[in-house]
Amino acid sequence: MSTITTADDVSLYYKDWGPKDAQPIMFHHGWPLSADDWDNQMLFFLSKGYRVVAHDRRGHGRSDQTDTGNDMDTYAADVAALVRTLDLKNVIHVGHSTGGGEVIRYVARSEPGRVAKAVLIGAVTPIMLATDRYPGGLPMSVFDGFREALARNRAQFFLDIPTGPFYGFNRGGAAVSEGLIRNWWRQGMMGGAKAHYDCITAFSETDFTDDLQAVSQPVLLMHGEDDQVVPVDASAREAIKLLSNGALKTYPGLSHGLFATHPDLINADLLAFFEA
Repeated sequence: MSTITTADDVSLYYKDWGPKDAQPIMFHHGWPLSADDWDNQMLFFLSKGYRVVAHDRRGHGRSDQTDTGNDMDTYAADVAALVRTLDLKNVIHVGHSTGGGEVIRYVARSEPGRVAKAVLIGAVTPIMLATDRYPGGLPMSVFDGFREALARNRAQFFLDIPTGPFYGFNRGGAAVSEGLIRNWWRQGMMGGAKAHYDCITAFSETDFTDDLQAVSQPVLLMHGEDDQVVPVDASAREAIKLLSNGALKTYPGLSHGLFATHPDLINADLLAFFEA
């Protein structure tokens, strides 16, 4: 397995496929998943001649099951460490959900020449929790419920999420994929319960306002209009107001996991943005 060791002695697993002199795309997964969530996109963009990279966030997948450092600042520092180790330049960063927050926090602090563009898919930006500044967010009781369900029976919780709201499989007439449900559960159960528990605070309470305002590179926001996990009105439609070089594309009827349920559509739109 390919791994790096961070400054605080955490082993991070990563994939790095394709020509080392090609433009890199780095994919950042959502909670509580792993780099495997991007298999379709990595294979697709590999076939288009790109170098594709993805890592398992600390505490997730095949990376160390850390009990500390499960916060956005550390996640972004881990990304910077991997980018430096692989000496990636002119990178396009693509993040989903929690990974979208990780991307914008990293890009806002990145070294010159490292970042070309960024894409936030169903991202948790600017903040998921309802605050005085963003009253349309979700109440703390939602995230307390996540923590309670995870602590009580993580295995069942990690079946309930993909079976229901994550992919919109709880909607009438949905084309349910048992494979996606099982793969979500498999990825989730690979990670550490403590890291997953802590990450709920990271993805719900981190305010990315300053990060969004600090980024000058082109940023594409992609969001399903029927996202039941990160509602579009409280996230992407707020985040676009804070970007100096942003574009917003929403998808009627699509869910939080839209890049997995509709990969052909999303991959085509990603490719158009990359090549613009």
